[in-house]
Amino acid sequence: MAFAPMGPEASFFAVLDQHKASLLATLKRGGGEPVGGGTRLASSSEVLASIESVIQDIITSVARNEAPAFTIDNRSSWENIKFEDSVGLQMVSHCTTRKIKSDSPKSVKNFALILKILSMIYKLVQSNTYATKRDIYYTDSQLFGNQTVVDNIINDISCMLKVPRMSLHILSTSKGLIAGNLRYMEEDGTSVHCTCGSTAVAVPSNIQGIRNLITDAKFLLIVEKDATFQRLLDDNFCNRMSPCIMVTGKGVPDLNTRLLVKKLWDTFHIPVFALVDADPHGIEIMCIYKYGSMAMSFEAHNLTVPAIRWLGLLPSDIKRLNIPRDTLIPLTKRDQMKLDSVLKRPYVTCQPFWRKEMEIMADSKMKAEIQALTFLSSDYLSRVYLPNKLKFGGWI
Repeated sequence: MAFAPMGPEASFFAVLDQHKASLLATLKRGGGEPVGGGTRLASSSEVLASIESVIQDIITSVARNEAPAFTIDNRSSWENIKFEDSVGLQMVSHCTTRKIKSDSPKSVKNFALILKILSMIYKLVQSNTYATKRDIYYTDSQLFGNQTVVDNIINDISCMLKVPRMSLHILSTSKGLIAGNLRYMEEDGTSVHCTCGSTAVAVPSNIQGIRNLITDAKFLLIVEKDATFQRLLDDNFCNRMSPCIMVTGKGVPDLNTRLLVKKLWDTFHIPVFALVDADPHGIEIMCIYKYGSMAMSFEAHNLTVPAIRWLGLLPSDIKRLNIPRDTLIPLTKRDQMKLDSVLKRPYVTCQPFWRKEMEIMADSKMKAEIQALTFLSSDYLSRVYLPNKLKFGGWI
């Protein structure tokens, strides 16, 4: 079903269409995933078998009068991470591990909590029901202590079982928003019609379950911050650039927002762009969408979209547009440390234009928020900056 055209003339999207053709050609040359593919799930029987295998190992240890222990890949060391341009950051096959021992005072509680949550996951998968991470926490909030403990254990279990987190039947509460030319059906049959108006739709909590996705969007714009996303909606940007889709993860993206961006890319293979602040934090957020994170590197194939391009705000744009220095913000020591850290990441070597932009930031010792463009005019971002970038290919 087509969407009513309200945006610019077809010629406006000529460079975008060329970019899409280039992306598709690259996919074809590299034997890329078929349309709608790319996400690797585990069946319920595979998940149950994996849990049973772990429990069997515990029983075997007890039978031998040995203290049971969980062996989990170390997700906090760059030594365990490899980089592939077509996938992003992923764990090496033979990485260092850590043991969660049942006879160690330091780890015995964590061992018990992993066992408890494993039991819950087994019941959920077996009964084909779902629970949120918050539901898990509130089954015994005093025992778990805080939500972060539950979140980390669920990631550890996913890594230990070598099973995508969405196959564990545990859902996350979404914080992201989506707007634009997109329709889909949720798992329960609810039909969702995203619009280009001033109200966005919450990112679904079960991305795995959405189906019948329909769009004629020319591009997908990832917006770092909610305030910028809302401003673009208020400025009617979505309508004026229609057909398009906009997504925000409201800062560091949650799992569901990343899964949604990945699903949209796998399904439609439309150009995906990132609009972030010209600061180290914004660049890192863009890198999470594009190449993934160290903590979730074991699930890179389900989360990363290496085809993402940096649309703005580029540090070079600050000089090009003559944005006054008094609207910029000096880099803090923490900013400089973050920038140095990102520059050392393995993916920067294959992004020379990104490196150049980060070096411009490092040399100037200044950063800028997207709101700095309002110095030029209150709606400069939506009426001039983004349309020109999209029309003339101003991405890297």
